[in-house]
Amino acid sequence: MRRLGDLEAEIMDRLWTWNRPATVREVVDDINKTRPVAYTTVMTVTTILHSKGWLVRSKQGRAWLYTPVRSREAYAAALMEDGLGASQDRPAALFHFVENMSEDEVAALREALRNVGRRDES
Repeated sequence: MRRLGDLEAEIMDRLWTWNRPATVREVVDDINKTRPVAYTTVMTVTTILHSKGWLVRSKQGRAWLYTPVRSREAYAAALMEDGLGASQDRPAALFHFVENMSEDEVAALREALRNVGRRDES
C-alpha cells in the first residue's frame, strides 16, 4: 500500500476524525483555518482518492458527500504490513518493532493476539 500524500492524508484525517460524510467545501473550509488551499485542488485530490478506492461518494443536491472506505486503523495496519514486507526476515523485523513499543502498546498487542486466537478457534 502506498502511503498517502500530504494533502491526501490531510483530507482523510478530517474525514476519519469527523466520522461522517462531508463535502469538499467542508474540507476546504477546515483546511483554510490553518493554511490556504484552493477549492479546486482539494476537489481534484478528493476525486483521486475516490478513484483509488479510498472514498465512496453519494450525491446530495449538487454536491458530493465523501465517506472513507477504510478506517484510519486499517490504513495504519496496511502500512505496518508493507513495512514488514520490506524485510527479508519478518520475525527479526517484528522483534525490532516490538522492542520499541511502550508497555501499554505491548499489552494491547497481547490482547489483539489473544483475540485473533479466539477468532481462529471459532
